[in-house]
Amino acid sequence: MGVRLMVVDDHRLLAEALASALRLRGHRVLAAAAPTAGAADLVVSRAPDVCLFGTAAPAEPGVFDPVARIKKERPQVSVVVLGPVPDSPGIAAAFAAGASGYVRHDERIEGVERAMVQACAGETAVAPQLLRAVFTELLNPVARPDDEGRRLLGLLTQREVEVLARVAEGEDTRLIAAGMRIAPSTARTHVQRVLVKLGVGSRLEAAALAARTGLLDHAVVRALPGGRDTQEGPDLT
Repeated sequence: MGVRLMVVDDHRLLAEALASALRLRGHRVLAAAAPTAGAADLVVSRAPDVCLFGTAAPAEPGVFDPVARIKKERPQVSVVVLGPVPDSPGIAAAFAAGASGYVRHDERIEGVERAMVQACAGETAVAPQLLRAVFTELLNPVARPDDEGRRLLGLLTQREVEVLARVAEGEDTRLIAAGMRIAPSTARTHVQRVLVKLGVGSRLEAAALAARTGLLDHAVVRALPGGRDTQEGPDLT
């Protein structure tokens, strides 16, 4: 017995191609549409058994908002996401929004059809290897650049953050000292402390690390005139 379904994808040609293939296999396709942002209105009004929801960027904020609305207003509709793999955060986000299944977008038509049938039966439609990937990442999280930037920022004092910012701008010891109104020897000491704390061997590496992790994007240097912050006394060297 065929499934009443709708296919939505940001790429209309993909949606129509998948819809045609499923029609040939005896399923009743109510609509094939794009983009996914408008999926909720369409699905809520037509109330299919299954909505195939295709997305190329499952980890993007808000991408599964239509899924959450569909499940809120039409809880009987099963949503199966077609997305890229590996993308563990995206898979987790899909299920958090209420999806009943997640199928890789290069899956054979038989795999998509099997997921539809499972979802209609109230089962979770996801390949075991995809679940393993999600659980592996949850148990062994990889630090993302944004997280790493915050971690590194926590290692530095306010003064050292300002020194790093000046290093990233290409200032040498003399310019750092002049800009912060401190002795060159003090500037040199600050630079060495920054390198040690960041675990790098040169100013160039420090600048590259700061750029890669977004460290300075999280930093707000609260300095008094001349670069002296409120947490430090005057430099005596």
